[in-house]
Formats: sequence, structure tokens, C-alpha cells
Amino acid sequence: MMHTTRPFDRSLMRIILVCISMTIIAFDSTQAIPPPGYKLIFDEDFSGPLSVPPGTGWGATPPTKWITHTPYGGDFGNAWFTGPSEPGTPSPFSVNKGILTITAYKDPNNKNHWRSGILSSVDTHGNGFSVALGYFECRMKLPSGAGVWPAFWLAGTNGVDKNRTTTAAEIDVLEEYGVDSTIAHQHVHIWKPKGGESYSIGNSSKLQGMTTGFHVYGCLIAKDFIRFYFDGLQIWQTPAPPEALEPLYVMVDLALGGGWPIDKTPNPSLLDVEYIRVYAP
Repeated sequence: MMHTTRPFDRSLMRIILVCISMTIIAFDSTQAIPPPGYKLIFDEDFSGPLSVPPGTGWGATPPTKWITHTPYGGDFGNAWFTGPSEPGTPSPFSVNKGILTITAYKDPNNKNHWRSGILSSVDTHGNGFSVALGYFECRMKLPSGAGVWPAFWLAGTNGVDKNRTTTAAEIDVLEEYGVDSTIAHQHVHIWKPKGGESYSIGNSSKLQGMTTGFHVYGCLIAKDFIRFYFDGLQIWQTPAPPEALEPLYVMVDLALGGGWPIDKTPNPSLLDVEYIRVYAP
């Protein structure tokens, strides 16, 4: 398995977020609704076998819907992102009754090093699903416990090219750190071609029940603003930088660490995902 430094280095800047506002929200779960007139263009409901390449999870999209690594080739955090059928270790992915579970676990065959999983909707050539402008949502139940770092996020397809000369967007629809599982983080980053940020803005929302039940985390990207939602209610908005208007692909993962210790992380830790949907005007 390839382990490199990821160009989208989320762990370095998350400890102190830039331009943070805090929103406190407590309400019952409701079904998130996309804007009127938007059409469903991507629907992963995990009703069948997970569509990923075998073995290490590297491959092409299509024919599969996902690969199990970042398409730019860098793992991040303190767990190795692992394919569905790597020799000598269990898969971090399982599907049961329409629920995808991503499991972070210590691998007894590799000095108890942590393993976990990520899904990306494009491959290393940028092929697969991406769209410019749209409403993105994921319904999931987050893990609890120190050290967990689940996320639902988007990134620009131009960022896959290691020789790019343009800046690229990363939009974190949801990040949660196990140190405080009542806070949901949202963030917009613009990354320079050779690493480092040219722009960064973030928000933290205090929410209830993220680790005890399923909730919908959504993001509407329009020409003027990026708006973030929890169970269909807006929790934050920020002006949309030009890079965010370019085609974006989808990722969901259960990483560990993110700047926080993992010595007390529950083994195993589970992220449950019911669906991922994208709508476009």
C-alpha cells in the first residue's frame, strides 16, 4: 500500500481553525430536501455489493463507482486506508441492509497498526463522478471516542493532477473529532499547486445526536455562496471562491488522529453511512 503525504493536509490546520464562528443547534432529525428543480444525478444507497476495485482498492472509475484511496495518492491521519480484499487483513468495508459500515481497527498482523477506509468517486486520472455546482448530502451515524476523525467532503478534480498549475478547492461538509463529538466542523480550503493554502475559512456548529443516530449533512454550492446544512436546516454559509465552482468529486472516510492522540481510540470504531446523493440544477 502506498503511504505518502497528502496535498490536502487536513491534519495541520484543524487544531486552530481560521475565521471560525460557532453555531449551537439542537433539534429533531428531518429529511434533508434539495432545492426545487434540482435533479438527482448521483445516488449511492448501498443496496447491493460495494462497487470498488478488488484487492488494494486502486482501479478505474468506471467500471466501479468508487476507489478506496484518495485519487491524488496520499493517505492521511494515523490509519492506513485499506482495500476491500488486501492479503492478510480484513476489509474495512461491510454492507448490511442498506448500510455501509467503515471500520477502523488495529491490524494484529501488522504490529497492531490502525487500518480504516475511504471512498472516492473519481480515480487517479480524475475519471468517475464529479459535478460543478450542486447539492451534496450524506446520511450517516458518526463514531464516538477519542481519536476518531470521520468526514464527508468534496474536492476539485483538477487537484488530482500532480503536475497542475492551478489552485484547487476542498470543501469539508462535515468533519468530527472524537475529542468533542458534539461539534461539527465545516471548512473551505483553496490549495496551491505545490501545497499550502491560498485561502481558508471554517465554522464549528454544536449539534446534538451525531453519534447516537443518523443525520443528513448537506452542502449547496451555488455561484454566490456555499451553504451547509444539518438535517435540512442551514447552519452556515460563506462566499463561494471561484475554485469551488469547478467540478468536484465526493469522498467519505473514517480517518484517525487529525492532530489528536489515538491511544484511547475504541477498537474497533465504526462509521455507518446510509446514502450519498448529489443533485444538480
